[in-house]
Amino acid sequence: MQRHRQTKWDETTSEGHEPLLSEKDSTRHEPEDTYLPDDLTRDGIELPSLSEPELVRHYTRLSQMNYGIDDGPYPLGSCTMKYNPKFTEDIAGSTAAAIHPDRDPELSQGALQVYHELQDYLSRIGGMDAVTLQPPAGAAGELTGILIAKAYHEHNGEGDEREEILVPASAHGTNFASAAMAGYDIVELPADDDGRVDLDALTEAVGETTAALMLTNPNTLGLFERDIEEIADIVHDAGGLLYYDGANLNALLGRARPGDMGFDVMHFNVHKTFATPHGGGGPGAGPIGVREGLEQFLPTPQVRTDGDEYTLVEPDESIGKVHGSMGNWLVLLKAHAYISRLGDDGLTDTSAKAVLNANYLAERIDLEVPFEPFHHEFVASAGETDAADFAKAMLDNGVHPPTTKWPEIVDEALMTEPTEAESKRSLEQLAAAFNAVSDEDADTIADAPQTTAAKRIDQTTAARDPTLSWQQLSE
Repeated sequence: MQRHRQTKWDETTSEGHEPLLSEKDSTRHEPEDTYLPDDLTRDGIELPSLSEPELVRHYTRLSQMNYGIDDGPYPLGSCTMKYNPKFTEDIAGSTAAAIHPDRDPELSQGALQVYHELQDYLSRIGGMDAVTLQPPAGAAGELTGILIAKAYHEHNGEGDEREEILVPASAHGTNFASAAMAGYDIVELPADDDGRVDLDALTEAVGETTAALMLTNPNTLGLFERDIEEIADIVHDAGGLLYYDGANLNALLGRARPGDMGFDVMHFNVHKTFATPHGGGGPGAGPIGVREGLEQFLPTPQVRTDGDEYTLVEPDESIGKVHGSMGNWLVLLKAHAYISRLGDDGLTDTSAKAVLNANYLAERIDLEVPFEPFHHEFVASAGETDAADFAKAMLDNGVHPPTTKWPEIVDEALMTEPTEAESKRSLEQLAAAFNAVSDEDADTIADAPQTTAAKRIDQTTAARDPTLSWQQLSE
């Protein structure tokens, strides 16, 4: 089995790890004369005094203590940690891409052309009639989409009556949060025995107070909602809108479109579907698509064409701005480049390989997969083993583990999405890691991981009270 081992630096500081810059050689710099008031200046500051090789080696060592998508497979189910091709980074780093977001439209025709073309690409991919690129993340896209639905109902004089959003129990947590932030009450829908939307429960829940149903298709179990047209009719007959969470669009590219299924509003996760960077605290993008009749509520401004010129228009009924600019320019530029490079045939091939890889991997592991047929992802069960322990033991086998403990419909869930980017060899590596942990004894699993730069951490404290700076650490 191929195994990736994280580097552990044997230093006398930082509990045996690579020391912080503040712990290396530093020099105190005294303040210079300034016209700033005293309460805005320091008495002095300690700064690292390092040569270029020392600085480069420091950050290289830190990178070797971590695991990323450039190191190996990263099969987080639903999060879709797919490989980011380097040519898109080259495009985003080019001199031509370095433009100021507030430059006048007549001086930004190239950027506006990219925006307009990407809007058109996404409209066609999603089966939507209009798209905004403004939301800076998938969750921000969700909130924007729900605010558009709210504006639609207010425009029809039903804003006060339509006070509920229906959300399946297995939906992403951001669905519940986005609906609540928009001021809606949440009605949770149970799944049926097959893991899909329970039509009887939906029929009972929907009514004159329903603003929208938020749905992912395929759902979080990787299952396609085969009754999607009936679901759409039930919601629409009650006067509600159908919202598509684009988290699992990888399974549909070139084969099915949310708009054709009856969805009225959708968001795209460009980091999941179109290979822009995911996570790390940096900028994201969560474009929103809408069907005809909702485009007037899209955020302002909107990119349009006037003859051969690209212009910005501001519709009167817009919900307003949701981002300081037209969207996160460089992230959207990478998505445009990715879609342009693959084309229609390449995107169709992407979904084929995503589905094939998930099904191949599921066949190769010695764990139960209770729900099928699935598409680009599946949820296995760790059985009698705690899923979190199982995941930590996978780290000792040189791969990143899948998402754990969710969705709760599967006991000790291991939600796995290999993506289309992984080869048969890397899928075999993942399968070998799954199976190696399945064969381990309970004590070994409970003590894992042993080969990583950091062992088990206090996850609750790390999430709720993180130490974010060396000042905090020293205090």
